[in-house]
Amino acid sequence: MSDDIVIWHNPRCSKSRQTMQLLTDAGVEPTVIEYLKTPPEPSEIKRVLSILNIAPKALMRTKEAAFKENGLGAADVSDDALVAAMAAHPILIERPVVIKGDRAVIGRPPENVNALLK
Repeated sequence: MSDDIVIWHNPRCSKSRQTMQLLTDAGVEPTVIEYLKTPPEPSEIKRVLSILNIAPKALMRTKEAAFKENGLGAADVSDDALVAAMAAHPILIERPVVIKGDRAVIGRPPENVNALLK
């Protein structure tokens, strides 16, 4: 696995910008994926969920209109359906996600990224 740092970034999000600033202040030039323009494939979302050791819903912005409009809060929605929804509607993905090899964090708060810099 590569030790390059990748960030799923939304430049309009203050937490995402703060996380980027922490990375650049630490001398890191991450690979930036503006995930709203280039959504991750379902397989990549599943890989990140596995690394984070969380269920799909824990990576979702449940207050977004697309969450409610697609009925994603229902108890019978499968994990695969949630992952597919994130790929189809990337606004649903909590941001930023920072990945380094086989480790990852959600940058909320932005200081979570410090765990990857050690």
